[in-house]
Amino acid sequence: MPVEFKDYYTTLGVARDATDDDIKKAFRTLARRYHPDVAKDKKTAEEKFKEINEANEVLSDPVKRKKYDELGAHWQEDGSTEPPPGSQGGRARYAHDGRAPEFQFTGTGFSDFFERFFGAGNRYGFESGGRDFDVESGAAERRGADVEGEILVTLDEVMQGTIRGISLRTVDRRTGQAETHSFQVRIPAGATEGRRIRVPGKGEPGVGGAPAGDLYLRVRHAAHPDFRVRGADLYHDVDLAPWEAVLGATIVAPSFEGPIKVRIPAATNPGAQLRVRGHGLPKGKGADRGDLFVVTNIRVPPRLTTEEKALWEELGRTSRFDPREPS
Repeated sequence: MPVEFKDYYTTLGVARDATDDDIKKAFRTLARRYHPDVAKDKKTAEEKFKEINEANEVLSDPVKRKKYDELGAHWQEDGSTEPPPGSQGGRARYAHDGRAPEFQFTGTGFSDFFERFFGAGNRYGFESGGRDFDVESGAAERRGADVEGEILVTLDEVMQGTIRGISLRTVDRRTGQAETHSFQVRIPAGATEGRRIRVPGKGEPGVGGAPAGDLYLRVRHAAHPDFRVRGADLYHDVDLAPWEAVLGATIVAPSFEGPIKVRIPAATNPGAQLRVRGHGLPKGKGADRGDLFVVTNIRVPPRLTTEEKALWEELGRTSRFDPREPS
């Protein structure tokens, strides 16, 4: 079934030859503008935020970006496309003769285009231990295949937990008949990247009265303009002026509780990680949370006034510091 083509370069507003830094800057700018927490029209912003995340997911990954650029040969003028011949794209890879139903998700946060070409493959495979059977005659019982997809979850949802409405449309490949099942999926607070959420009985129907398989949704964290995630810990990059790194300073860093003050000690080197305890993501059902790490980067002034240049020259003459001397 044709799907609508997504122009990820247009979504981020970058050229097709954009550098990694160009893509990173464009994503951060747009993500801050359309983040649901700050936008006035939250519903529109939420959809835009998902589109931006999806575009960034593809274009910031060298493998996905290469595949996306190569798909140009298969794009159709009407703006829709089918999977390239011989590709593993589409909703699934099948463990049998291809007469199994096709599954299509909505509500996962990813577009049909992304799921078809860049998703986890929405894998299908029969459980081990079942008996062989004839699909046409239904001569034996067999449990339905498990179905796996991905669900895009924002860090705000990870903080609080949420209920997500999911629709799973099943298309019988032999008859063309379609059936849609809608249900609620609970995303627990602290859901880590890669965690699989099981939805019992929402996989492929069983044969001969056997039970249906299960649906597994693998959690993917939506990229955030301010934070990187490792487990339950958050990492925030902060730029320092040279004198702030040398003399120390107090800066303001973002957190999910609002801006917090962080003390930068004197003689801080680039790449230093300053821990703010308890300001990370939840670790699960308990009250424990991960930490926030402020990661320092030192930026030098791109331009100097005559007075500033004279001061730096004076420092160069009087300072005994040699950065190339072994410490």
